[in-house]
Amino acid sequence: MGSVPESTPSAPSNFIRSLVAEDLRAGKYDGEVVTRFPPEPNGYLHIGHAKSICLNFGLAAEYRGRCHLRFDDTNPAKEDEEYERAIIEDVSWLGFNWGEHLYFASDYYQKFYDCAEELIQKGKAYVDSLSAEEIRTFRGTLTAPGKDSPYRNRSVEENLDLFRRMRAGEFPDGDHVLRARIDMTSPNINLRDPALYRIKHMSHHRTADAWCIYPMYDFAHPISDALEGVTHSVCTLEFEDHRPLYDWVLDNLDLPARPKQIEFARLNLSYTVMSKRRLLQLVNEGHVHGWDDPRMPTISGLRRRGYTPAAIRSFCDRIGVGKSESTIDLSVLEDTLREDLNALAPRVLAVLRPLRVVIVNYPEGQVEIFEGANHPGDPSLGTRNLPFSREIYIERDDFEEDPPKGFFRLAPGREVRLRFAYFIRCDEVVKNEAGEVVELRCSYDPTTRGGSAADGRKVKGTIHWVSASHALKAEVRLYDRLFTVANPTAEKGTDFLDRLNPESMQTLNGCMLEPSLADAEAQKSYQFERQGYFCVDADSAPGRLVFNRTVTLRDSWAKGK
Repeated sequence: MGSVPESTPSAPSNFIRSLVAEDLRAGKYDGEVVTRFPPEPNGYLHIGHAKSICLNFGLAAEYRGRCHLRFDDTNPAKEDEEYERAIIEDVSWLGFNWGEHLYFASDYYQKFYDCAEELIQKGKAYVDSLSAEEIRTFRGTLTAPGKDSPYRNRSVEENLDLFRRMRAGEFPDGDHVLRARIDMTSPNINLRDPALYRIKHMSHHRTADAWCIYPMYDFAHPISDALEGVTHSVCTLEFEDHRPLYDWVLDNLDLPARPKQIEFARLNLSYTVMSKRRLLQLVNEGHVHGWDDPRMPTISGLRRRGYTPAAIRSFCDRIGVGKSESTIDLSVLEDTLREDLNALAPRVLAVLRPLRVVIVNYPEGQVEIFEGANHPGDPSLGTRNLPFSREIYIERDDFEEDPPKGFFRLAPGREVRLRFAYFIRCDEVVKNEAGEVVELRCSYDPTTRGGSAADGRKVKGTIHWVSASHALKAEVRLYDRLFTVANPTAEKGTDFLDRLNPESMQTLNGCMLEPSLADAEAQKSYQFERQGYFCVDADSAPGRLVFNRTVTLRDSWAKGK
């Protein structure tokens, strides 16, 4: 039985849940609910697929049914085992379990072929010898009806003979195609004798060279659903016009079940693209560093960036399921993640752009240990030790030689609080020959240990720091939105690549982190205090720490960056 994580809250009501509930009240499908998630293994899954995954597995779990994972692997030209492995990993990582119900359309190739012969024998399908271009011309347009192929009235015997010879490999690619005989004048262009089988002399990664003809998706999909006993075939709105063909296939074949197709609006997310073709282009042309690049909307990319399964599931619940196309702003996904990480991520001190500070009145060689809470709202996460010494690093942005109004951090003659430690005052600024600030000389007040003054004086600024002699050097990658505009494909005649954000990735070397992160594990998430949420990247290795910024502490884009 397919399952969902126990921690997932009940999804809000939607029209699909209402339709399923109505079918159960009417006694359809013997009270059973069977759904499926049917990806084609021609790319990696993205956040749009996550919406479908959550919907299908969620429906099955709610009604104590099951959800299948089925690979629609009917096009050997684009499919690969790498994609299958990635899809299995992604669906499992999201928290869903299909149990024993893992299927492949390629397992049904013989059944598809038998169904095709059944349609030929019933006079419902024929072998067409028009070229691909001629077929397009004969099909007509959205405003003009199509016209019959001159081969449409071949006899059953001739069609069977040609189809069997297609199966035997006698003809080259494109010589013939098997088409359904429906209605060339139908206002629905999908019913104008659609192709059911094409010749493709190409090895399949699962069936090798056993077949040289392959079924079309619109033919294989309803048969696969019926063979598996699927009750509700939930898909996105682009398949709404294909539903009459889905029903026609089921109505004209002797199959063990009669699934119902239901369509919902796909997820469109701002500042990204969701087309597999465009995502593949980004990867193949080197605009990103692979399918799992943290800037990609792929599930593997989101995972590497530091997104959690719970946050993605909550996001899918939050945006709901409807029939109207809309675009969800990326900030909704980011806010959902912040909510999840705020509750879970330990807090640490990390200086991304270090500026050396020498505390001149602090004893040389002395080291003090301060205790820092790992989470201010969850004592169960414990504490860690923070060493403090005469030389520390602070964030370069936390110092201004000529501070503007409203700047409450460090400046000449100004005092600030070091998180968990002492008050310090900037007494001297050291510059290099180019006039750049390279070091601050400060003094500390030993009576302010722990961050409060014995005399009751207050300071407005608190900044983070790390001890220079104890700091861990790290590489930190700051990721931003992949595109500079909300809809990169909105303008016709323009290339979406022209809207790539040149600042979508910035690599900072020489960042300084507190020593508690020495044994940080891959994918572990932390809040770098005052900086954002970060996770350990897969590139990390012993002696080399690499962190990805998952998300900032607040939406800087909404505030004009």
